[in-house]
Amino acid sequence: MFIAGLLGVVVTMLFLLVRVLAGPTVYDRILAINLFGTKTVLLIAVLGFLNGRPEFLDLALTYALINFIGTVAVLKFMQYGDLGWDSQSEEESDV
Repeated sequence: MFIAGLLGVVVTMLFLLVRVLAGPTVYDRILAINLFGTKTVLLIAVLGFLNGRPEFLDLALTYALINFIGTVAVLKFMQYGDLGWDSQSEEESDV
């Protein structure tokens, strides 16, 4: 049963890679990469369960946090052209 679930996650990840390469817009590609990261978290959790290693859940949660922060950073960069550092106000505060 879990092997079938694992196989389903892997097949879904392959479809997401196709969407990343063929996405019509940048936002479709970002969404596909975010979903790929979410499926990776699920894959790590299922592999940890199948191998009897519950510490894999800690790795999966850490990867989920990194995936979320990375997605927010990429979207902010796409919208504003930088990550929010205002170099002019920093120079004025140093004076």
